Amino acid sequence: MSSVPGPSREPPRYLSKAEAEAIEKELLEDYRFGRQQLIEMWGHACAVAVTKAFPLPSLPRKQPTVLVVCGPAQNGAIGLVCARHLRVFDYEPTIFYPKRSLDPLYRDFTTQCEKMDIPFLSYLPTEVQLINDAYNAVVDAVLGAEAELGEGRGPCAAILATLKHVRIPIVSLDVPSGWDVEAGSSGGISPDVLVSLMAPKQCARRFLGRQHFVAGRFVPYDVQKKFELNPPDYPGTECVVALRAPQ
Repeated sequence: MSSVPGPSREPPRYLSKAEAEAIEKELLEDYRFGRQQLIEMWGHACAVAVTKAFPLPSLPRKQPTVLVVCGPAQNGAIGLVCARHLRVFDYEPTIFYPKRSLDPLYRDFTTQCEKMDIPFLSYLPTEVQLINDAYNAVVDAVLGAEAELGEGRGPCAAILATLKHVRIPIVSLDVPSGWDVEAGSSGGISPDVLVSLMAPKQCARRFLGRQHFVAGRFVPYDVQKKFELNPPDYPGTECVVALRAPQ
């Protein structure tokens, strides 16, 4: 039986793309986590991180509006779950999800948001001032660690071009859209907040925003030990914790 880990003394490990994929594969195949289960945990943790970065009383606008921009793959599904939990936390999310996945699981996440009366935008305004005036923050769930280099120059290019120019804070989920998982930004967006899932990715060393959270408390201790994750200490019942800047 595994011992219970104590507070980590070493800084968290920053993962390569291959390492992140290996951990996720082990969680799915060896530990029998379901994909829906992982996406649900990650989306909930991302919503909690948003509430920590932007508590309701601190929002500059009277309405607690948040725009959640979702891509077609897993990161977009995490964004859908994040939006649903933000609604439960009394925020007012709006979703832009232009290329909806045909995956039945992702369609279920979409239905849940629709049933909770979360509005979906039919288009993303190219006039960024409209976004700046309507929302307190943007959640970037367009491309994640699963994205291949160059996807930001494909169908998502117009979205990224708009997000690069918004003046309200951006919260990126796991990997900022347009960034290489390992090399970092090559013309991608510049988020104010980053939420790393499981563990930080190598690109997070180049993150210069104001808050970096990690959501990896659920990772079994034996997996933490095998991959030498050196997770931060999560106080109390917290599922998300803020990291210090990497050394």
